[in-house]
Amino acid sequence: MNRIIAICAGLVLGVALSVALSGCGSSPPQRFYTFDAPNPAEPAATAHAAYSVSIGPVMVPALVDRPQLVLSTWPNRVQLAEQSRWAEPLKDGIPRVIAADLAQLLPGANVTPYTQAAISHPDYRVQLDVRQFESAPGSAASIDALWVVNVEKDGRQITGRTVQREAVSGNDDEALVAAHQRALQAVSRDIAQAIAGVKVAR
Repeated sequence: MNRIIAICAGLVLGVALSVALSGCGSSPPQRFYTFDAPNPAEPAATAHAAYSVSIGPVMVPALVDRPQLVLSTWPNRVQLAEQSRWAEPLKDGIPRVIAADLAQLLPGANVTPYTQAAISHPDYRVQLDVRQFESAPGSAASIDALWVVNVEKDGRQITGRTVQREAVSGNDDEALVAAHQRALQAVSRDIAQAIAGVKVAR
């Protein structure tokens, strides 16, 4: 009888251990992040736009050209945040949010990302080469971007560079993404000033 009780107890313990191990093996849920673009221009305003602007293509460093957020945790060391991912490639998200920013900063302009543009010959085409896109948790989000504004009418090129570091307001990934959004707004402001300068000079 004691032997039967011992065997039953062993079976119960084995089942409980199996359940516990299966629970430990489950992965935490993934979180997907995107840039919160400003509201687009009203359709009527877009239809009667005075000029057109196309944003892209955009180049990003190979290090961050992946779904996971790449975190700078120590000098010369990065960590892939497997549970924190971009909802779209940065090559698509960056031109989308900059196009939305410029639509607000340049009244009367029809601004579209390069990948979505139906404009074959925009008045201004903006190309970006993001040299640095660094995410330091609890510290800062840093962007170093070279950009070129191509003027369709006379073939001119206006080049510029925006280096922006935004402090992170918290230790979570949401704060990092928000800081990157603010850094991209600085890029948008510089590009808007360049385009506005061309129009004033004319």
